[in-house]
Amino acid sequence: MTPMNKLQKLLEEKKVLVADGGWETELIKKGLKTGDIPEAWNFSNHRLVKEVAKSYKDAGADIILTNTFGANKLKLHGTDVEQVNRIGVQLSKEEAGQSLVFASIGPTGEFLEPSGDFEEAEFIDIYSKQVKGIVDGGADGIIIETMSDIKEALCALKAVRKNSSLPVGITFGFNKDKKGFATIMGLTPEQAVLAVVKENPDIIGANCGSVTIEDMVAIAKIMKKHTSIPLWIKPNAGLPVFKSGNTSYPQTPEEIAFFVPQLIEAGVKIIGGCCGTTPEHIKQIRKKVDQYFANSRRI
Repeated sequence: MTPMNKLQKLLEEKKVLVADGGWETELIKKGLKTGDIPEAWNFSNHRLVKEVAKSYKDAGADIILTNTFGANKLKLHGTDVEQVNRIGVQLSKEEAGQSLVFASIGPTGEFLEPSGDFEEAEFIDIYSKQVKGIVDGGADGIIIETMSDIKEALCALKAVRKNSSLPVGITFGFNKDKKGFATIMGLTPEQAVLAVVKENPDIIGANCGSVTIEDMVAIAKIMKKHTSIPLWIKPNAGLPVFKSGNTSYPQTPEEIAFFVPQLIEAGVKIIGGCCGTTPEHIKQIRKKVDQYFANSRRI
């Protein structure tokens, strides 16, 4: 069965899938220091990286990500990009059991012309090296996440399509102001959907950003108006709180799970968590998703 067929079969069987939670915040709990490169742990701390993947599998996640978010050559200077991505996928695969493993691809941290110095062909090449390692690692899919620039997002999508046949999703990180929701590059949820659907990704959605899960319900409703592509939503555990040099996220697992029915009714097909969400958050999301459909069958 192809990876795309696996995803489609799982969606047909379960209606709504549960994805995993935060990775970097979990690695910080295990000793990752400020300024450390999380992806370097794919070489030096196999056991701790695998513990994160296992914790989300045990919490009931249908989809587990990888420690590869920033594993591109612009962030990993002098590192074997293909190798760090391959190992990152393999570490999650070793613990995933029957769960699917979607490799995480994040922004490069740089900008395309005219805002920056890079041409689109260069970004496609940068992402292609990451994708090649991901494919070698045996990923079941790829999620291009926390994007703010539509051009960069489409460069990453082109790299995936050029180097693999894996199912691929794109999610954006939105902030909120008086005008509504937009990425740091000014891209609204409506604009993001209309630009991306032309390229036929398999998944589209939102993650992270300076928004709450309540806001994510509103973002999902906006996106759903413009596409029938499965929606993927992974909110942070509330807005970050900075105190004494530390960052924390205040929303409890129960508070996050409370909004799961609203996300489902907004048309979301894959629900997980981002920064600050823990295995306990995912466990409660799993419970709420299962309860939703159990109650629906009884009606």
